[in-house]
Order: sequence, then C-alpha cells, then structure tokens
Amino acid sequence: MLETLSQRLSRVVKTMRGQARLTEANTQEMLREIRIALLEADVALPVVRDFIAKVKDKALGQDVIGSLTPGQALVGVVGRELTELMGGADAALDLATKPPAVILMAGLQGAGKTTTVGKLARWLRETQRKKVLTVSCDVYRPAAIEQLRTVTEQAGADFFASTPQQQPVDIAQAAVQWARTHYHDVLIVDTAGRLGIDEKMMAEIQSLHRQLGPVETLFVVDAMQGQDAVNTARAFGEALTLTGVVLTKLDGDSRGGAALSVKAVTGAPIKFVGIGEKLDGLEPFHPERMSNRILGMGDILSLVEQAQRNVDQGAALELAQKLKSGNRFDLNDFLSQLGQMNRMGGLGSLLDKLPAQFQQAAAGADMGQAEKQMRRMQAIIQSMTPTERGKPELIKASRKRRIAAGAGVPVQEVNRLLNQFEQMRSMMKKMQKGGLAKMMRGMKGMMPGLR
Repeated sequence: MLETLSQRLSRVVKTMRGQARLTEANTQEMLREIRIALLEADVALPVVRDFIAKVKDKALGQDVIGSLTPGQALVGVVGRELTELMGGADAALDLATKPPAVILMAGLQGAGKTTTVGKLARWLRETQRKKVLTVSCDVYRPAAIEQLRTVTEQAGADFFASTPQQQPVDIAQAAVQWARTHYHDVLIVDTAGRLGIDEKMMAEIQSLHRQLGPVETLFVVDAMQGQDAVNTARAFGEALTLTGVVLTKLDGDSRGGAALSVKAVTGAPIKFVGIGEKLDGLEPFHPERMSNRILGMGDILSLVEQAQRNVDQGAALELAQKLKSGNRFDLNDFLSQLGQMNRMGGLGSLLDKLPAQFQQAAAGADMGQAEKQMRRMQAIIQSMTPTERGKPELIKASRKRRIAAGAGVPVQEVNRLLNQFEQMRSMMKKMQKGGLAKMMRGMKGMMPGLR
C-alpha cells in the first residue's frame, strides 16, 4: 500500500543529504514530491492541500538536531502529520453499555460488508471473549442472509435467522430482543448495500439507526475504490453519526489513498482494516504504525502481535526442546513450519510489515509464485509416509516417483523440496550451536521465490 509515497520520500531524503537547515527552497522541493505522491496515491485534493500546509508550517526553519539530515527531519514532521491525518491515537470499539451492545454495519454492496461482519464476530469472540450474535437486514440481495449465516458459523458466533419477506426494522428489533434474552454481549447488524447511493437506501439505514440506537456505527469501505470511496464516505457521514470506519481489501492492488482521506472527510476514525478473504484477516488500525509503514520503517509491533495470535506456541516449544535435546529436524517439523507461516498470512503479509531495506532485498521476488510454491511443498510432504517424513534419507528414486505422482508434481519438484529441506536442517544445526550470523547466511536460497 502507498508504495509510491514511500519510494518518493526515500528519494527526497537522499537529495537533501548534506544540507544544514530546512529552508524555503529545499522544503518546497520536498513538499512538491510529497504532494505528487499523495495525489498519485488517490488522496483527496482538499486533504492533500491541508496536509502540505501543515507540514510546511512545521518544517520551515527547523534546525537539524544531532546527526539528523534535513531530509530525515522532514520525514519526522511528515510522519507525525500522517499519524494525525489518519486519526492520531488508536480508536478502539466502545462496548461499554448494557448488553447487548449493538454494532450497525453500513456501506455499499461489494465493499466486503458481510464478510467483515464475520471477521468482526470472530475478533470479538477470540480477543475480547464476547458472546456475539449476528443478523442480516439485507432482504434485497439474493443469498445475503445465507452468506451471513455461513460466515457466522465459521467465526464460531451465533446467528439470528431472518427471511426476505420481513421488514428490516422488524428483523433488527427481534434480534435485539433475542440477544437480550439469550445473554449475548454484542449484536452485529448487517444492513443492505446498493451498487450506488440512493435515497431509499439512506432512509432505510437511518430508520434502523433511530430504532436500534447502536453504540457503534461502522462504515465499511473498499480501499480499492480510491476517490469513489471518499465520496461514498462523505455521503454516509452526512446521513449517519458514524463512530468508525473499516477499510477492506487493503492488501489489493490499490493506491491506498482512502486510508489517508477517509478520516479527514468523515471525522470518524479508522478502527479496523480488512486483509484477504479469510476470517482472521481483520486487524485493529494503528495510525502511528501505518505511518511508519508508509515511511518505510515497517511495523514490527503488528508483526509480533500477528505471530502471537497465529503461531502454535506449544508446537514451537516442542520443536525447540527437540533441537535442544539433539534430535534431528525432520520433514514433519518442516511441514509444521510451513503451516505456521501460512497461519501468519503468508510471505506477502510478513514482508509488508518489514522495514523498507528488507522489502528491497526481496523486491525481485514474485510473492504470489513463492506462496504457490509453499503450498506445493506442503502437498509433496503430505504425500509421504510417516516413516519417510521422519527419515528423509530413505527417499530414493522409486519413492520420489510415487510421492511426485501422489502430489501431482514432476519428480524435479520433489528433489527441489528435499534440497530446501536440507538447507533448513543445516540452518537448524547452526542455530543449535548459537551461530546466528552463520544461520542468517544459511537462509539464502532456502525459501521459495526468495533466492
């Protein structure tokens, strides 16, 4: 997301190296580059103007502190203003009310609203330990109710059934009563979307808002819509009292300007971002962390939190104890490590949160191809017998042919996997001996697509 902005800022810093002060002339040149990058990222023009004015006001005449160059000093100013632009402080859900706390979801059709309901239900259940009920008031879109039922079941939450013949307000009121009598902490109401904003849609959701009195009204917007997302956000912000925004499809091929515009346009903070289609692809939004990512500093805190949520701590401890006792790393362990990486969102998700220098090191890699190769490796290992996984040295020509046929790949793919496994095993041996530098050198060429 916003790669152009990150690249331009890097170039700006390089051009400013060696100058002692931020002056009118050199600051103007840097701001010009930043303005172009923001506009290319599809940030709304009024937001760009206001942002540039604030940065200019705070940057001009600022002395360089310590060893910082003027470019780095300006990046510090830009970073702070980016954080403020996206909301400043973290904005958490406010569920401090008599149960059930009602969350009303609003947005256009195709923004990922129903999937977001499922993601939010899962997040509330697993991280906040809430008992969650969902209900669909979308009586217009075919299969909308069944879609919500499916994602709710996958999220492990409860679902309140409705039919297309009912009125949305009646459905919502019945769901509130059910949630109250069955001791649910949170009720998430999925509303109908349209392909475009119309009076009927707004009148219906305003009626639902009046009847329900939700503690949270979240606007779900597709980050790939660019300026359309901002216009839609403005219309919903005028019709409803929005308490927060959920940006979906943040991992898509979008320019990402919606993330920088939507808070300024609606006045509502971004509370969550959606990544991918899986139900674990919802993250609380942290303005400062996103600002760091845009500036190429990475987001290590989010990466650590992601690991804590998705890595099987028991399996990791078991592997550590196994290696410590002198037992050899085998293909079962290799398969487990591949699974752990998949649960963390794959190579692309991990790389996106690393600082710019690490991303540049893998700039030539095709992440899609690398993740496809990882899935192929898992299939190959799963085509082996338990004995073969435990003793890879048993795998000779005839076994390789059988394994390749079982996984649906050429024999060369089996050979490639075994070579990569040996590299991983060698790395683990170095890790046992405490040779971290040797281990890092041994990682070169180990992961598919990152050679």
